Amino acid sequence: MIGLTWSSRPIFGEEKTNLPNLITILIDDMGWKDTGFAGNTFIETPNLDRLAKSGIIFSQAYASAPNCAPTRACLMTGQYTPRHGVYTVVDERHKPGMPHHKILAAESRADLDTGAHTIAEALGRCGYATGMVGMWNLGRGGRGPCTPRGQGFDMYVEPKDIGFERDKYRNADGQYLTDKMTDAGIDFIGNHKEGPFFLYMAYHAVHAPFDPKPQLLAKYQGKSTAKINDPAYAASVEALDQNIGRLWEFLKSLKLHEKTYILFTSDNGGANQYIAPLRGGKGTLYEGGIRVPAFAVGPEIKPNQTSDEPISTIDFFPTLIELAGASAGGVDGLSLVAAMTEGKKLSREAIYWHFPCYIGRGTPSSVIRFGDYKLIEFFETGSVELYNLAEDPSEKKDLSRAQPALAENIYKKLKKWQADINAPRPSEANPNYDPSAQRQRDRKDRGKGRGRKGPNK
Repeated sequence: MIGLTWSSRPIFGEEKTNLPNLITILIDDMGWKDTGFAGNTFIETPNLDRLAKSGIIFSQAYASAPNCAPTRACLMTGQYTPRHGVYTVVDERHKPGMPHHKILAAESRADLDTGAHTIAEALGRCGYATGMVGMWNLGRGGRGPCTPRGQGFDMYVEPKDIGFERDKYRNADGQYLTDKMTDAGIDFIGNHKEGPFFLYMAYHAVHAPFDPKPQLLAKYQGKSTAKINDPAYAASVEALDQNIGRLWEFLKSLKLHEKTYILFTSDNGGANQYIAPLRGGKGTLYEGGIRVPAFAVGPEIKPNQTSDEPISTIDFFPTLIELAGASAGGVDGLSLVAAMTEGKKLSREAIYWHFPCYIGRGTPSSVIRFGDYKLIEFFETGSVELYNLAEDPSEKKDLSRAQPALAENIYKKLKKWQADINAPRPSEANPNYDPSAQRQRDRKDRGKGRGRKGPNK
């Protein structure tokens, strides 16, 4: 674990009010093409589309991991997974040594180490009021050192605080979770309208299983003409869109929209059956598991921009810090400010992923994206696959045998990064391995379509 450093000067009085407000919106399980601005023609997202087009859309945005917890840790720290040790969602059905594992996977932290310096702590030192609404998943409980309040947030509202049981979209009064979470975010903004504030909206939407609003469900049931168009999922996405529109209108009512930056993205890719033409899906390191929608809007960002620069969740920390007038050290991400405001290219050779665990459809693996090329190392077999994403975004044509010299060169870069960052490389055979064993499933695993609730939160 390395520590973060940041530099800022004390800010007082008039200077403090000149700092921009910052909002990060992280959606749960939204796939790369589940919004209108990303190309979806079935789901209607007019508010998100309008916001995205008023700023910059990142057409090649990535989550830092193929499931929830590690991506959130990367967002909080600006660091790759081997730095903070949160590799996956810790699940007893997938702990190292289970009979369906061929090799002994690496152990993953279930919480974010209290020694980690978070974006909330950094922005707090820059003079920001910090608030979080929603899904933390980096330590349990409402108060304590591993909770949002222990990691730098002045205010934290989780679903149970507003009457919602875990994974439920409705409370005992029939209220809808996405609505009530937005209410909490609006309250925070209203209470800190003099600014500056940082609000982290980590919606539970659009994670299955769904309980959509009847009117929206009926709308999409009447509209659906194909199996891939799931009315329940679409209704959940549009309800989310309506609430983000409501958040924006509240900012406008306080005349804060012209001094507020919003960064929007998802914690991992979508469900396997809805991410075509990409391969894989949530829980894998193929494109479908890590490609996500993303945009940024703010006072210095010109409208109608699209960037094809590959970006990652780790880039949010240094971006937010620079927008706050400070600088960050000890992070793996790069600030996107110059790309957002001046259209500049990022000075980055490669992006990496490290997932040395089993969960969902994923097996222990590591990835490097180097230019247009993407190489995946599979620890079970010691094999690699190489793809040219510019020519083959669906990852159908493995080039590792056709271009062995190129594959070896990129593989050396991946192994050097792993060594430099002290990343675990599991290879030891699992003495408990039983080829006939099946992944343990519970009641929540069973289901069809977007209603499926898997263990990889």
